[in-house]
Amino acid sequence: MTHSLVDSNAWVRRFRPAPDAGSRLVCFPHAGGAASFYFPVARTLHPRVDVLAVQYPGRQERRSEEPLTDIGTLADLSFKALRPVLTGRPVLFGHSMGAVVAFEVARRMEREGGVQPAALVVSGRRAPSRRRQESVHLRSDDGVIAELKLLNGTDNSLLDDEELVRMFLPALRADYRAVETYTYVPGPALGCPVTVFTGDRDPQVTMDEALAWREHTTGPFDLQVFEGGHFYLSTDPATTLDRLESVLRAHGTGPAAS
Repeated sequence: MTHSLVDSNAWVRRFRPAPDAGSRLVCFPHAGGAASFYFPVARTLHPRVDVLAVQYPGRQERRSEEPLTDIGTLADLSFKALRPVLTGRPVLFGHSMGAVVAFEVARRMEREGGVQPAALVVSGRRAPSRRRQESVHLRSDDGVIAELKLLNGTDNSLLDDEELVRMFLPALRADYRAVETYTYVPGPALGCPVTVFTGDRDPQVTMDEALAWREHTTGPFDLQVFEGGHFYLSTDPATTLDRLESVLRAHGTGPAAS
């Protein structure tokens, strides 16, 4: 795969197209996740919101491709793939690792011009300026699986399926390497509003680390706390989507023409 030629069809999924919707939402998956994680979002918000989801290499129908191990490269290629298919001012949403990718894509959008983000919603992730020393990507397979069980991001019964685990572990390990080795490069703060979603029992994010996102925007900032852990959004999807749609209504920019 060359970085100068990016196939938008490979990178972008639109499960329920809604070209005349009042808002457009672009979703970025968590570590080990795929675009299909956001299918319920597209189904629930259709036709009010046109939902796009980014599909990283190394999973599902892109399983034969080498997964990427660098957030900067993921953001560069996601940005290039999205540029031809975006108009208006989309809201970007990312959970966990996806929050970092969404943030870096928003930076590129504002720096390069063209389509600008209406808002950034980051979920389950500390601010880029708050770094922890983490090494899950260096663990054995059992160690990586133990981390998944701790975060409750995957049905534990699925993790007992050895064949299934072998299929998604390479992408998961690559994602962990990408996000754990990510280093924020200081630069201009975003101009768009930033909203932070976080679970009140998330071991990955303290309230101080969540509030630190305020440093990364000159626009409005909001922190919304949910009951639950790292995957609070899966345990109570209705509440999450209700609050997400409130953000979309606040920052809607009219019909999202294709």
